[in-house]
Amino acid sequence: MIRAVLCDLSGVLYVGDRAVPGARDALLSLRAAGVGVKFITNVTRLPRRRIVQQLLRLGFDVDAEDVFTPAIVARSFVTREGLVPHLLIHPNLQEELADLSGSSPNAVLLGDAGHAFTYENLNAAFRILITGAPLLVMGTDRYYREPDGLSLDAGPFAKALSYAAGAPVQVLGKPSPDFFRLAAATLGVDLDQVVMLGDDYEVDVRGALDAGLQAILVRTGKYREGDEFRIGAKGARVCADIGAATDLIL
Repeated sequence: MIRAVLCDLSGVLYVGDRAVPGARDALLSLRAAGVGVKFITNVTRLPRRRIVQQLLRLGFDVDAEDVFTPAIVARSFVTREGLVPHLLIHPNLQEELADLSGSSPNAVLLGDAGHAFTYENLNAAFRILITGAPLLVMGTDRYYREPDGLSLDAGPFAKALSYAAGAPVQVLGKPSPDFFRLAAATLGVDLDQVVMLGDDYEVDVRGALDAGLQAILVRTGKYREGDEFRIGAKGARVCADIGAATDLIL
């Protein structure tokens, strides 16, 4: 029995500035049936405030508490560990994390920095990592879908820095099992009663399965033909979109 859903955002609810057809009705049906819903995302180009605003503009009924992001986990982690991170993040995310940085960084915190992934910025992060500082990554997604096609996400840049500096990557967002479990814990149900809906076979689906959740891959967003055969873990289901997934859940 499924009592709660962790739902990815980009590619599942919307692509660019357009809602996926049927997504609004699917969420209404889940909530009407008493199924808990938490929006779980690796989006690090926007603070949670603006993610909520975007969802509201697209017609989704959502509060800030419904959205779980890597920036939330990153703030908690670096504070608990006493770290002062060098931030390699998108300018839009500075409002959530800028106060964590300092003049003597002892870690690098990386998100999807977009056009801020310049040589100068990557090299500054490398010089900190080469001293032995940890590399904290808010998501290892390889790419995501925009209206004009697929675009690079944070994962390839994290991989490059890790290779150059010989620094292991500590993942704070998806596909970290802890990220899924922390999000699921806010819904107050057992892990095996939670299903993850995602368009990324690796980060969303395989990650959720490794964390002990159920998972459904939807054929929207970044999905590419044959992704279901690349999951490499048992138990995943595949649906055309969030509407079909909701029918399966209910």
